[in-house]
Amino acid sequence: MLESGSIESGVRRIGAEQELFLLDRDYRPAPLAVEMMAKLAADGHFTTEVARFNLEFNSDPLLFGGDCLRQLETQMVDLLGKARRAAHQLDAEVVMIGILPTVDISDLSLANMTPVPRYFALNDAMRRLRGTDWEFYIKGADELLIRHDSVMVEACNTSFQLHYQVGPEEFAALYNLTQAVAAP
Repeated sequence: MLESGSIESGVRRIGAEQELFLLDRDYRPAPLAVEMMAKLAADGHFTTEVARFNLEFNSDPLLFGGDCLRQLETQMVDLLGKARRAAHQLDAEVVMIGILPTVDISDLSLANMTPVPRYFALNDAMRRLRGTDWEFYIKGADELLIRHDSVMVEACNTSFQLHYQVGPEEFAALYNLTQAVAAP
């Protein structure tokens, strides 16, 4: 792709994606992603995630410069509002949070996997590659040790991700810089 020139060069753009949890009235994961997508189908900014209780929306790519950050914020706030209105129609709420404290290991069953073939294919491929269950050990003030049989543990966390497009000739020089400034 680099040799053929099929990767765009000479332009810098930003964009973002926001992953969400869908919650019921008790602040527990609400497996409503399919229903949410039906309500949001007219807006191509929304897509599913691996779990029925997660959803994602993506901004439009914007030329980097000028008031692009203000434009990005405006669009992200608008998309969040659309997601909230759709969730309220289903007697649910959306939450932007890293790890949902009310998620339980029982929520991470394959029954809660979004019914999209690529998620099941991903799970099957990862199971074949690993050959064993996933083990997670988090040590801190509280400790967590779990063993799980599927990629559904990925559904425990959501994130905000900022995307920065640069040309291939700039990538190496800008990679570490963008990693350093992305978190703040």
